[in-house]
Amino acid sequence: MQQTENPQNHALRRTVITVALLNCAYFGIEFTVGLAIGSVSLFADSIDFLEDASVNILIAVGLRWNAQNRARLGMLLALILLAPAIAGLWTAGQKLISLAPPAPVPLTLTGLGALAVNLVCALMLARYRDHGGSLTKAAFLSARNDTIANVAIILAGAVTALVWRSAWPDLIVGAGIAIMNANAAREVWEAAHDEHKAAHS
Repeated sequence: MQQTENPQNHALRRTVITVALLNCAYFGIEFTVGLAIGSVSLFADSIDFLEDASVNILIAVGLRWNAQNRARLGMLLALILLAPAIAGLWTAGQKLISLAPPAPVPLTLTGLGALAVNLVCALMLARYRDHGGSLTKAAFLSARNDTIANVAIILAGAVTALVWRSAWPDLIVGAGIAIMNANAAREVWEAAHDEHKAAHS
């Protein structure tokens, strides 16, 4: 059952659609570079961009739903948030076989581009982070976590170029991204579960 949309929901829908388009565009860039240079952290972060786009599209769809259905969608989004964590851990496991360091300059530059995109998205979503319950919580946590991850990717590139020519900085950051996304999934699941219980009370 749909609810009548209020002006704030309408503005939020425009925002999440814009964020979804930005995430889709940069996913293609980061995924291509990550595969080309063999970077675990860029691969994990690119999958995160695709996941963010999916989350924001689902939010745009779910904003007109009632509280119970939004809570159910929030639980689904929590599971989607686990996708980049699983992908990152799998890629890290594959990388352990070769331990070839990624090219540091493309790693750093791509991380800088991702940081710029995610900062814009996080700022756009920050004003709505307490509106819409677990749905907007999922979107905001994704954008916030991505911003932190991008800073770590840039540092990994700098360390690889200047200090330690090794695959380990990239591997460590990739594993950190996976852990951070798993924690965000837990937070969103808990918020959605609480909303679901409240809708039934």
